[in-house]
Amino acid sequence: MKNPDVHLISIVTIDGSEYIVDGGYAAPFFEPLPRDLNNDFVINFGDEKYLVKPKDEFGRTKVEQYYKGELQHWYIAKSQPRIIEDFRKVIKDSYADDAAFMNAVRITKFSETGSLVLRNLQLMELIGLKTLVSEIPLENIPEVVQDKFGMPAEKVSEAVIRIKKLKNIFD
Repeated sequence: MKNPDVHLISIVTIDGSEYIVDGGYAAPFFEPLPRDLNNDFVINFGDEKYLVKPKDEFGRTKVEQYYKGELQHWYIAKSQPRIIEDFRKVIKDSYADDAAFMNAVRITKFSETGSLVLRNLQLMELIGLKTLVSEIPLENIPEVVQDKFGMPAEKVSEAVIRIKKLKNIFD
C-alpha cells in the first residue's frame, strides 16, 4: 500500500520455494504468488494487471496493481515475521468514521471465467474478454449486491446507510 505496514500477507515455503498467499487484496490471485523470480510475474485480468517483482536487495517483494494501465497501489512484502500487535493502530484507525474503507463500497468476486467488481457506484462485469460497466444509484446497491454477489440486501443496507461520503480507495 502507499503507506507501510497496513496490509497482512503470508509468506510460505513449499519444496524450498517461497510464495505469497494474499487472501485480502481483492485480486484474482487464484494460486500463491511466486517470490523466487528473475523477471516480473504478470497477472492480466480485464482492465486490471498485477505485477509481482523479483525480490530486491533486502529480500522484499513488491506487488503492484494497475487499472487501465495506471498504477493504482502496491505493497511490499517483507519476509520478517510480525505479530498482530504491530498492526493494532492501523487496524483501529481503519474503523474511524472518516476512514476510506468505512466510506467506500468495494466488493470483488473472481472466477476462472470472469469477475464482478463493485467500486462505489460502478459495477464492472468481466466475462471473457468483454467488460460491461453499469452505474448503480446508491439506493439500489443492496439489491444489486444481493443479486450479483449473494449477500443479504438487509445487511448491505445496514452498512451503506453508515457511509457519510463515498471515497475513492485508491486515493
